[in-house]
Amino acid sequence: VVYEQEGVFIHSSCGKNDDQDSLIAGVLHVIEKENEVVVDWRPLDETLDTSNILCAGKDSSSVVEWTQTPKEKCSRGADRPSSYEAEWDMVTTVSFKKKPHSNGDATTQANRESKWSFLFSLTDLKSIKQNKEGMGWSYLVFCLKDDVKLPALHFHHGDSKPLIKCLEKHVVLNESPHDERVLLVKTQKSLSQSFENLFDEPSYGLLQKWKKDPYVVTMGKFSKVTNYIVGSLRSSDPSNQRRPPSEMADFLNDTIPGLKINQQEEPGFEVITRIDLGKQPEVSRREPVSAEEWAKNMDSEGRIVDVDYIKQLIFKGGLCHTLRKEAWKFLLGYFPWNSTKEERANLQKRKTDEYFRMKLQWKSVSEEQEKRNSRLRDYRSLIEKDVNRTDRTNKFYEGEDNPGLILLHDILMTYCMYDFDLGYVQGMSDLLSPVLYVMENEVDAFWCFVSYMDQMHQNFEEQMQGMKTQLIQLSHLLRLLDSGFCSYLESQDSGYLYFCFRWLLIRFKREFSFQDILRLWEVMWTELPCQNFHLLLCCAILESEKQQIMDKHYGFNEILKHINELSMKIDVEYILCKAEAISMQMMNCKELPQTVSEILGIENSSVTPDSDTGEDESAAELSCPTSLYQSISAPVAAANGTRDGAQQAAEMQSLTPA
Repeated sequence: VVYEQEGVFIHSSCGKNDDQDSLIAGVLHVIEKENEVVVDWRPLDETLDTSNILCAGKDSSSVVEWTQTPKEKCSRGADRPSSYEAEWDMVTTVSFKKKPHSNGDATTQANRESKWSFLFSLTDLKSIKQNKEGMGWSYLVFCLKDDVKLPALHFHHGDSKPLIKCLEKHVVLNESPHDERVLLVKTQKSLSQSFENLFDEPSYGLLQKWKKDPYVVTMGKFSKVTNYIVGSLRSSDPSNQRRPPSEMADFLNDTIPGLKINQQEEPGFEVITRIDLGKQPEVSRREPVSAEEWAKNMDSEGRIVDVDYIKQLIFKGGLCHTLRKEAWKFLLGYFPWNSTKEERANLQKRKTDEYFRMKLQWKSVSEEQEKRNSRLRDYRSLIEKDVNRTDRTNKFYEGEDNPGLILLHDILMTYCMYDFDLGYVQGMSDLLSPVLYVMENEVDAFWCFVSYMDQMHQNFEEQMQGMKTQLIQLSHLLRLLDSGFCSYLESQDSGYLYFCFRWLLIRFKREFSFQDILRLWEVMWTELPCQNFHLLLCCAILESEKQQIMDKHYGFNEILKHINELSMKIDVEYILCKAEAISMQMMNCKELPQTVSEILGIENSSVTPDSDTGEDESAAELSCPTSLYQSISAPVAAANGTRDGAQQAAEMQSLTPA
């Protein structure tokens, strides 16, 4: 709370005499939250029940009543745990129902007072009207961006100047040229400015917050003000309702330096060099690898006999849960594939000693030492906050004083000692949670998490190089797969695929159910059938949603909202099949652009220019070595029991990694 003032009244004009005001005393607060600043007024005797609070809607800036139907109360927990805070979900699950603003018709004093309560975000504020000095006690009227005016607030104790000074720390206020009583919230429209000005929160330095905590800013701030973003990017002139794609690309490049996605547009015509990828093949999946299959592929010393074969089985069907505790250690690189059982036991002993030495480092830091170590304090604060809201509906983490939460906290704190430069960034708890759930062991979970973070490290670095690279690569893949869909997204200012940020940042962790994530991750960890298979998973999801997005003519807001609402509704087996089919399409293409070949790690015998450059292309033969899978084609065919050996061998050839 950065401002608090009692004795702030609303004159409701609800007295017995129409000419007489009914005074409602209240308290006015300005509250600085992690991702926004809100102004809150409520009557002094109002309870903490928020069921009747009026607030500025996230999507419309209108004054609405926050209500929740009984049906929603029952169904909410199934898809979205109530412990998730707002900044972790791009779109709230609570429904907002319009309530017309009224100055009367109150049946009881309590209802009348509740009706006047309101709160709004400063991002929704348009102007403030003040009374002239010397005209009795001071009052203010807040006007929101859709021209909704909130009830006038009368300052019976003191004046409104301290409030104005407080607000000026967060927004720029300029006197209106038409009325000296009106203060206008300055809105910047230039595309060359940073997010800081686009969101009208100068003191927050949103671009810096973005670099420090991309997860929080992406999941919370970016989504809460999608309407405002569009308003900032688009001119009020009806003839210029959409910025040219080139300008949109410039804006993104200013915001995220290094993010270069092709948005070229020629006047009068569009030049696209199309490559025929052929029809997507039918792909089926097998049953998860059983304990018997795993044991049969291990020699007397506990060494994996045929690594490529077992990886292929895992890719095609995943693992039964009883195997995950052992197999994930191999998939993540904690255990070498060619190690014996004895070698692994010795490795675990060494790693156990190393882990507890690092854990002792932060455990032994005194309060006095920590006072002089701001980075460690910040890491601990973030970790404690995130641990308390990570997968709390999962039995492994639910309830208070849960040992799973303690382990989650201790492993993340120890990781800060392991990699103090990176430390802890919000979102990392999402990556650790499933690993700890499977391992059920602090030390093993830590070293598996270390291996996973080796893969994901660039996603969380300050410069976000990993995220930039992946967004650009995804754009190349989607353009090859469906240039028409890419053109449509660009026409809606969405060609930079920013709505995929959360998918990439934490590898779909919040898009699938907990059990589906276990399956999805173990399949991706096989590194089959090519590099960057997770990008093909993105393509598969987007291609599945293409028809609805285009048929219903979704714009910027609708696309963002629709993609977010896919969370927990995606069929993991269907998407895995579709992504595998896309990989086969691209691997069998004889004119694959060089850029795509490099993204997927495919060796071409000749180089084909990129398809999205507009240059002529020459045919390229795709060279897929077959020896890797020839020796295992028959056993896998037998395991699948659905195709003969020759057909399976042909499919295996198309799945060959570089």
